[in-house]
Amino acid sequence: MENKKIKVLFVCLGNICRSPAAEVIFLKKIANRGITDKFIVDSAGLNGYHNGEPADSRMRSHAKRRGYEINSRSRKISRADFEFFDHIIGMDNSNISILKSLTCNNEEICKISKMTDHSPNNQYDSVPDPYYGGSDGFENVLDILEECTDSLINNLES
Repeated sequence: MENKKIKVLFVCLGNICRSPAAEVIFLKKIANRGITDKFIVDSAGLNGYHNGEPADSRMRSHAKRRGYEINSRSRKISRADFEFFDHIIGMDNSNISILKSLTCNNEEICKISKMTDHSPNNQYDSVPDPYYGGSDGFENVLDILEECTDSLINNLES
């Protein structure tokens, strides 16, 4: 019998900064652990303003310096995502509130968590949106995502 894959969706507002970075960091870390075949991973945005566009060039640049290649295209979250994915991970309280408002039942609500809920030290409340800020904001987002991703993978594997 084939093992069921763990399906993880990362979500932020526009799917051009935080969620595509979370997706690629998660993918690289599971590849490094040799467990890629255990997961299906994607990202989406709560709005469709950037549908089909690549991730923000600043996020791609900062991620690339750390060895992450963000090649995904922005897409808006769909009703089918709530049915398909096992884990839907938002980046901040606003994302979580909107995600919960889009659910149809408690089962879907239970799939939702905030990325920083997986922080090993609980030192972050959210992954802040770096879009309107400078370089420090993008670096901060990557720092938070890297820290939370290891713990998230451990939690999902156990």
